[in-house]
Formats: sequence, structure tokens, C-alpha cells
Amino acid sequence: MRLDESRLEGLATATELISTLVDPVGESLRGKILPNGLHLTQVRVPFGVVGAIYEARPNVTVDIAALALKSGNAVVLRGGSAAEQTNAVLVEILQDALASVGLPRDAVQTIDEFGRRGATELMRARGLVDVLIPRGSAQLIDTVVRESKVPVIETGAGVVHVFLDESADAQWAVDIVHNAKVQRPSVCNALETLLVHERAAERLLPSVLADLREAGVTIHADERARALFADAVPATEDDWATEYMSLDISVRVVDDLDAALEHIHRYSTHHTESIITNDLGNTERFLAEVDSAVVMVNASTRFTDGGEFGFGAEVGISTQKLHARGPMGLPELTSSKWVVRGAGQVRG
Repeated sequence: MRLDESRLEGLATATELISTLVDPVGESLRGKILPNGLHLTQVRVPFGVVGAIYEARPNVTVDIAALALKSGNAVVLRGGSAAEQTNAVLVEILQDALASVGLPRDAVQTIDEFGRRGATELMRARGLVDVLIPRGSAQLIDTVVRESKVPVIETGAGVVHVFLDESADAQWAVDIVHNAKVQRPSVCNALETLLVHERAAERLLPSVLADLREAGVTIHADERARALFADAVPATEDDWATEYMSLDISVRVVDDLDAALEHIHRYSTHHTESIITNDLGNTERFLAEVDSAVVMVNASTRFTDGGEFGFGAEVGISTQKLHARGPMGLPELTSSKWVVRGAGQVRG
């Protein structure tokens, strides 16, 4: 929640980057000329009014507002109560900036002052708000999805997996797992469950887990993993489905790639999964068979991020299967319409 000088500079830089991105509005998606001479073009258009309900991260206030404005939308914000005063100042700055260039101040609004009642009304504002995007804990997202009458783009919790395949490079395994878990454990793209091929476990696990333990990570491991690393607590069934968002990780030794895929299929929240491998066949199977918004090979899951993907920032990371999936940038804040140009044609 802290907005010190360096984080404010980061927000400003991200906003400036968004301003330089190509405006998606009006982009032609596809088109054709029918046999009767009609010209058809599908073009991007703004949603109109975007609502956002999120928890106490003030940077989200600026990110969502900037992306909404760049894509031609107005935005109604409901941030967490713990950051209410900070968000009020940020929204005032944004409104002043809009007014200074002749745009409506109310293109960015906050309803934080109305508390939970405001969030409830926002979810009921069908016809006034065109789309609603929740961003935060699994409980918050589930509440919005269940209770909203406004169409929702579902961002999701991150029970994120890394699978160390039999052929995984030992140094890559240490570096990638450390980065994915330790760099910023409280975010949705942080690693939560580490799966290890049984034929690589003895070679890889001691060094990977010792590195994590040195960084202060509590390791929740199954029996086979604990046999190789005694400084771990027994994993429970609940651990495999837990988004810790802390310096905790669950670790499981699996028989093979099939077992890893089965585990991911059962427990994944369809956010991000990564395989560490030098086997091309296993790479292609993993990419094809894992049904998540982002699937990686030999890379940290922390790269699932709008800024890292070159979007400037993100509205959230969508784990649903509608028009937006994965990090949501400018195009994901647009809909489309068909433009038909004729010369007197009538349908026979």
C-alpha cells in the first residue's frame, strides 16, 4: 500500500507508457465484401463505462484509470477501505488532469465513500455500467461473480504451478523457483505449488528447497519430498489448493509428466503454469494440455504481468475464457461493432 517516491515514479512512468501505446479504438479486426457489394468491417469500440472493485492497492487506481481512458472508457472505481484516503487523492489528481485538457472530470470517479453499499450498488448498476472487473482475493472475486447483475470479466486467484521435469537444468530450477516464489510472494502470479519429476527429485530438490528455506520460505511437502529435505512440514490436502500469498510453498514429487498434468488439472485456478525442461516433446505436451491463461517454458511465473508483457499496466489477469484471457491491457477494454457500407442494396 505504501506510495513512496520510487513507487509514485513507477506509476507515473507506467502512465506515460500507456499514453504512447496505440489507441485500439477504431482498429479494424476483420472485413469482407459480400457478393451483393456490401462492405463489412468489424472495428473496436469502447465498452463505455467500466466498473472496478479491488482491494487496497493504490497503484491499481492509477493503472485502471489510465487504461480505461486510453481505450475510450469512463471508469467507476471502488477500492479497498484501507486505502480510501490515498485513492481519494489519486482520483482528484486524475480528475484535475482531465479537466486541464478539456475532458470531463467525471470520466474517472470513485465511490469509496459509500463503502460496501457502494460496491453493492455498482454490482446492480446494469444499464449504467457496461462491464465490471473485480481484482483481489478469491473471496472478493467470487462475491462479485455471484452477486453482480453487470457483466463481469473474472480475474482469478493464482494457485500457480512450476513443474521440474526430468531434464530440467539444475541452475535454472534454483533460479526460476526462487524468483517465482520469493521476489514478491503476495501477488497472484507468485508460485504456490512446486511439482518435481521423481527421476529428478534427488538431483534437484535439495538445492532448490535449501535455497527457498534460506530465503525464509516454509515448505509444505509430501512424503517423498520430505524424504529428500527434512526441514519441511507435512503437506495436507488443503495445501494443494491454497493460494498462500506468503512465504509458503507446497511441494510434491510426481511419477511423471502425466501425473504433473493431472495434478495441475485438479488444483489449478487456470492462471499461470510453467515447466522447466530440456525435452522438446514434454514442452509441447505441457503447452498444449495445460488449460491456463498463461503457460510457460523455462521462465518464472512472475512474468505474467501487463507491464512485463508490454501493455504498460494491466486491469487484471483474466482466468475466464471469454474475450479476455491473461493480462488485460487496452484491447481487452474494448468491444466491437460491425460497420456495413452499402449502395442501395435490399434483401431479397
